[in-house]
Amino acid sequence: MTDYALEGLKIADFTWYAAGPHTTRYFAIHGAMVVRIESEARLDATRANAPHRDGIPGPNRSGTFAHANTSKYGITLDLRHPRGIEVAKRLVAWSDVVVENFTPGTMEDMGLGYEDLVKIKPDLIMLSTSNQGQTGPQARRPGFGIHLEALSGFNYLIGWPDSEPVIMAGLATDMIAARFAASILLAALDFRRRTGNGQYIDLSQYQASLQFLAPPLLDFVVNGRIAQRVGNSSPCAAPHGVYPCLGEDRWCAIAVFSDQEWLAFCQALGNPVWSQEHRWATLEGRKENEEDLDHLVAETTTRFVAEELMGLLQTHGVSAAVVKNAADIYSDPQLKYRGHFIPVEHSEIGSYLAEATGYRLSRTPFEFKPSPCLGEHNEHVYTQILGMSDEEFIGFLESGVIR
Repeated sequence: MTDYALEGLKIADFTWYAAGPHTTRYFAIHGAMVVRIESEARLDATRANAPHRDGIPGPNRSGTFAHANTSKYGITLDLRHPRGIEVAKRLVAWSDVVVENFTPGTMEDMGLGYEDLVKIKPDLIMLSTSNQGQTGPQARRPGFGIHLEALSGFNYLIGWPDSEPVIMAGLATDMIAARFAASILLAALDFRRRTGNGQYIDLSQYQASLQFLAPPLLDFVVNGRIAQRVGNSSPCAAPHGVYPCLGEDRWCAIAVFSDQEWLAFCQALGNPVWSQEHRWATLEGRKENEEDLDHLVAETTTRFVAEELMGLLQTHGVSAAVVKNAADIYSDPQLKYRGHFIPVEHSEIGSYLAEATGYRLSRTPFEFKPSPCLGEHNEHVYTQILGMSDEEFIGFLESGVIR
């Protein structure tokens, strides 16, 4: 194998929480030198997020932080100190790329906006990924993924018709934005390679997320219909839902889209007597009597182990999948074969499994190193990378610039 795909690329990472750190993570595991800037005065909030190893909290013990910051270098720098900005600009002069995801205006207020930094590094690429972009009447409204999921309309569509909207369990908009950000950064790097010019990237996580709601948005534009909560139902399939199986909290998701698939579904289940009723013969009939159908399917699926039911239905050409919990995922044979979980040794957490990206490059490897402890690489970055003398480095430590 050859060198890492992004070896030699240098990134100053001013990000925190989810969208920003996950963006730079993609670059770090493919060989870029990503230097994560934090401060003891204002820790990345995910350092306090559960889960913590052995249930013992601590700034270096968060699994959430470890996941988002694989293979990065970590330094501390107080940007509120009068000389903190001076040091930050020295890091920018070293960098190819600067990434930040603060509330719009924060970097500018500190003298670290793009117009300030491009004077130091003319071909700099800078990415700002924020909730609603850098411009517009709502740009400076702070918030997190939970708020964007509401603004984007995801929550409105999740739940049952007679219930309130449901908050999504994960940071969906953050993860969507991180993938957009990584892709557009690569495009900007290619542009600079061809032209010698850097540029500023203004990414609105709100706008990036809307493409995942294209069907209901288009339906409104074309037909004037506002999509509503439908639970597990689908206008194109029946049965379509998550059905109980043998055991405690075991489920299987099933989707039957065509009349041919319905016949295969019935055959897989042994053609139970209830399945022969005429009202189930067509998709229209199944949709008209969907509540009764779901009840009968659920009564039947409870006789099966979820994994057996999934295999049986798939063998007959019916879409089905076990609803997995964390234990199921970590023991999944497909994920094991693909090497999805990478063993990593962390100085404080100990041994843990880092999650791979889901893709492989055939000619270049990836590298999974542990996430940095707070300020772990201060001496290396400041003296070896930025060229500070020992006296200067110690002076910054003693004065509280590096903390």
